[in-house]
Amino acid sequence: MTDNDSPHAPTRRATCACGQLAIECVGEPVRVSVCHCLDCKRRSGSAFATQARFPNDRVTISGQSKQWTRTGDEGGKGVMDFCPDCGSRLWASAEHDPQMYNLRLGGVRQRAQLAPKVQVWCNSSLPWSMNLGGVKQHPKNAG
Repeated sequence: MTDNDSPHAPTRRATCACGQLAIECVGEPVRVSVCHCLDCKRRSGSAFATQARFPNDRVTISGQSKQWTRTGDEGGKGVMDFCPDCGSRLWASAEHDPQMYNLRLGGVRQRAQLAPKVQVWCNSSLPWSMNLGGVKQHPKNAG
């Protein structure tokens, strides 16, 4: 039995602004990252965005979502799920990694323990954005 299979494995729940849509992820994420790409800045309304990757078999979704597909700067496609009522984006999945959900940390209450370990698209970071010391930096997407 792994920590993610344990009955005491942490569960992270994210909800949209109106509460109609929710996603629950059990166990520890595969990766927690900060992204400085323009799409993430638009989504978060800030200088960067944070997300945690969870395997599909540890994710439960409730409510109705709509999807929008985005083609990234390097040609890959990402499917963004959002609440059709309030517009909150709670997760995404990537064409190159369909077995993972990328949980958007903005809607997660229990996010204090989800410290990022990697930053991507650092070439797009703003000069005044926070210095996340000790977090590995990649100039472009690191997958």
